Amino acid sequence: MKKHFFLSLLIIVTVITISSCKQSKKEQVADALVSHIDSTIKAGDDFFLFANGKWFRQNPIPASEQSNGIWQLIQDTINAQIRHVCESSAAIKDALKGSNKQKIGDFFYTGMDSVTLNKEVINDLKSDFEMIEAIKDINGIIKIASYIHTVAGSPLFGLYAGQDDKISSKIAINIYQGGLSLPDRNFYFDTDSRAVSIRHKFISHLENTFIIMGYSAEKAKTAAQGLMKLETAIAKTTRKREDTRDPWLNYNKLTFKQLTESTPNIDWKIFMDGIGLHNVDSVIVGQPEFLKALNGYLKSYPVADWKNYLKYHLVRNLSGSMDDKTYIEFFNFYSGALRGVKEPKPRWKRVVQQTDGSLGELIGQVYVDEYLPKGTKDKLIEIGNVIKTIFAERIKALDWMSSATKEKALNKLASVIMKVGYPDKWKDLSAMQIDRTSFVKNVMNANKWEVNYMISKYGKPVDRTEWGMEPQTYNAYYNPSNNEICIPGCNIIVPGYEGKMADDALLYSIIGATFGHEITHGFDDQGSKYNALGNLQNWWTPDDSIKFYAKTKMIVKQFNKYIAVDSLHINGELTQGENIADLGGTIMAYEAFKKTDQFKNNAIIAGLNPAQRFFLGYALAWMVNERPETVASQVKSNEHSPAKFRVNGPLSNIPEFYQAFGVKQGDALWVPDSLRVEIW
Repeated sequence: MKKHFFLSLLIIVTVITISSCKQSKKEQVADALVSHIDSTIKAGDDFFLFANGKWFRQNPIPASEQSNGIWQLIQDTINAQIRHVCESSAAIKDALKGSNKQKIGDFFYTGMDSVTLNKEVINDLKSDFEMIEAIKDINGIIKIASYIHTVAGSPLFGLYAGQDDKISSKIAINIYQGGLSLPDRNFYFDTDSRAVSIRHKFISHLENTFIIMGYSAEKAKTAAQGLMKLETAIAKTTRKREDTRDPWLNYNKLTFKQLTESTPNIDWKIFMDGIGLHNVDSVIVGQPEFLKALNGYLKSYPVADWKNYLKYHLVRNLSGSMDDKTYIEFFNFYSGALRGVKEPKPRWKRVVQQTDGSLGELIGQVYVDEYLPKGTKDKLIEIGNVIKTIFAERIKALDWMSSATKEKALNKLASVIMKVGYPDKWKDLSAMQIDRTSFVKNVMNANKWEVNYMISKYGKPVDRTEWGMEPQTYNAYYNPSNNEICIPGCNIIVPGYEGKMADDALLYSIIGATFGHEITHGFDDQGSKYNALGNLQNWWTPDDSIKFYAKTKMIVKQFNKYIAVDSLHINGELTQGENIADLGGTIMAYEAFKKTDQFKNNAIIAGLNPAQRFFLGYALAWMVNERPETVASQVKSNEHSPAKFRVNGPLSNIPEFYQAFGVKQGDALWVPDSLRVEIW
């Protein structure tokens, strides 16, 4: 989905390299699909653990990570490649000022210079704290909030310049609820033991942070309590995450005059001028009731509380680029308490990730030149086109959809733009100022560039060729306003298949399912509300809509039953879009695989038939073991189901899976025919 806001950040993008070297039978590495199987678990009871359990036992989660598995293996490879780009760039003493390698090298150098970072402590933010401390009234709060929006996050609310949901050819200013420090409103109110514990730890963390800022212990305690009270009020008037899934309800277009009249305590001109937006004629408000409540809080809560709020949000969003004491304080809460991570990543890995996060477009250009193999785009387009063809066949064969709606669905499918590999043109980052003076200032300058780039789009034609990810980003997305999918071309060998060609079962269960998942997002409970041009529009007949939502309710009900950790159930309403995409993507990929010679010839590899290899390959794509704390946090705040249920959930609806592994009534994964979900 849309970057930063409705991303479907989830999918493995894998390009298999081919080795021409022949191996003798003795030299051949054991087949990864077979070697990962845990034979003590019945496939029909828990296919996720059946397929991956042995690997999990042999590879415990590292103390510095919240999970371990295929994502970690692949990300480690990407990080090592980016590290080489960073270190080699930093070693260039006379790099041309303004060049990609100068900026990459200087950014990385300042991040690795722990001596300077620890010497400066938080002094780099001294002038920012002074600005905040000088606030005297609500207008001062708004002015400083706009400044922080440009350098370090989004206090009070979220704002972005992006396509108008109803006029996809126009860039609009969108405002939506936000401003919380905990991952979701649930964390402020849930009464389970984990949530209560998190709140206690959060208040202690706030006290420690204010002490780092120079507060006395007594003042820090008062500031922490005030901030918690303020954010709890904000959370109370925040719409539940599952209730933000309907784009129609999130589309409330107001003239600038209507916006100012509806929130008289917020001087929107001060805010807009502060971030560089001028002559704004209208805005799209996602949750009007949130802004109305915030308007009241700005007056009812003391200015002193808002000062503490702004200081905390400034530091929180920059803590990863500051001194060790500040970094560890935020690590202990956001990684330790919230996700169960035991120790920080090595500095090089943290700085590599920050460099890639801030300068991803520059890293991408070097990455493509030095690491991405030729032919990547062609291979990805080839697989994507096969999946689109299969999807078209599926639409034509639907027995629940009318001919009129099918015609529009097929038109939308044919119009899907596929951005694969890497962009044909790169963004111009020449205005970004990076040097070897200060790591945190470099991060702030990169953030400023990003915000300036975003708001510069306002009033200009939409650039439908723009990418929302970099080629080295291990993820993918569907953007409904552009009716496009993006599959970055990370050149990764599937773990366990180094030095040899992976068979079609793996190619389609991993890459094919990636394409199928993202394309299906155009037809999930949200994407289905947008037409072929990316405009929010109802293109369904009333009867077809009724049938469609009856099917989506089935998948909501299915996932509501799953217990992810402790007594926490998955939120089927919140996760339905991703669950629909997982199911659709897997089915499309399997149908495409059936057209290959491997499937037609019933080729047996490592004792596995084609169907068995495909479903084990799909489980390999989600071979992720997560800490209980991470799972609990995800269930409360994320639209993606935990990895285990992204395997067991979709497969329990697919008859071919039952046949491949002899799943029968009485097995935990067995679902009666009448309750199996099939949408696309």
